[in-house]
Amino acid sequence: MAAISAAEHGAKTLLIEKGKKLGKKLAISGGGRCNVTNRLPQEEVIKHIPGNGKFLYSAFSIFNNYDIIDYFEGLGIALKEEDHGRMFPESNKAMDVVNALIHQLKEQGVTVKMNTKVAAIEYGEDIHTVHLEEEAPVKSAAIVIAAGGKAVPHTGSTGDAYPWAKTAGHTVTTLYPTEVALTSNEAFIKQKKLQGLSLRNIGLSVLNKRGKPIITHQMDMIFTHFGISGPAVLRCSQFVVKELMRGRNAVEMHLDILPEITENDLSKQIKDILSENPKKAFKNAVKGLVPERLLDYLMEKHNIGAEQKCANISKNTTLEFVKNIKNFSFQVHGSLPLEKAFVTGGGISIKEIVPNTMKSKMMDGLYFCGEILDIHGYTGGYNITSALVTGRIAGMNAALDTKADVN
Repeated sequence: MAAISAAEHGAKTLLIEKGKKLGKKLAISGGGRCNVTNRLPQEEVIKHIPGNGKFLYSAFSIFNNYDIIDYFEGLGIALKEEDHGRMFPESNKAMDVVNALIHQLKEQGVTVKMNTKVAAIEYGEDIHTVHLEEEAPVKSAAIVIAAGGKAVPHTGSTGDAYPWAKTAGHTVTTLYPTEVALTSNEAFIKQKKLQGLSLRNIGLSVLNKRGKPIITHQMDMIFTHFGISGPAVLRCSQFVVKELMRGRNAVEMHLDILPEITENDLSKQIKDILSENPKKAFKNAVKGLVPERLLDYLMEKHNIGAEQKCANISKNTTLEFVKNIKNFSFQVHGSLPLEKAFVTGGGISIKEIVPNTMKSKMMDGLYFCGEILDIHGYTGGYNITSALVTGRIAGMNAALDTKADVN
């Protein structure tokens, strides 16, 4: 997007790619369907980018999520809206999006160098030199760095560009995984008691060290052999990782398995079931309330026998059982590494970037866009939106910069 934008604005543009293919990460995004952006109102989109999303207000005033929709539809990619405002190509093929962008590079006359690795960037007063590993260096008045973070490294984002930014005097804030599965040393996880169990539409909260919720997300989740994963977990993960980075050994999480019903109403419902079915086995009486594997685990936890009759369940056991459904508490101790995360937290400090141009405050003729910046959002089209918006603006301003130099 940066290269297309620079060429559209009249600059002679070269795109340097170290891999064999362009748009490798885009091609696997959204499960291979490419969630190009999100149709929620601008305010909401920025809210869904909890990692410095407010920095994007200036950029959004120039090119925003609605402009992305218009842009792709203008390229002949029909889009459709799914849950929570997520926008996908009607074809369900990410490669259609990638190919449309590659076609635009050709249309705009961008020169593309594939299989070309940048060794270093040497900054000059007016002209910068990009040193390539096996070819002659390239000189330019303006450079856009769009080399991504360190998440999903098999797509090529292996953190190569952080040293180039540091050479220009930039600060790279601590890198950490976000949108990542979490690990737990809890006995029930280690013993794989709930491994593979998916829960639909639960409420998941991250607690601070005083036991107060930092964030709650109501979505799906899954228990794994190492901990927890799934949409709700991914969204909570950055808050857990940040707490652990502050020196906590473990972070408490609360799971509300039935968020649509209050604890009082659930207590009343279960009491009614017990009093109406005194001779029925407890397990059969409450069947269907929660998934069977979870019911078995909770019964074991509260010493309720498989054949135990409703009449023999104490009031206290009932209260504890309900409390566990509404407030299933457990500790998480870490996350999978950055390489296994969907998104990189941290990056080039946004204090050092001009928000409406993406220009470096440290070096003339240098621009940044995408995941290398210290901006990160939830999955759902928000990170791609940030990348496309910042790419568009960086490319445009880099082009205007070079034209100003010529004039």
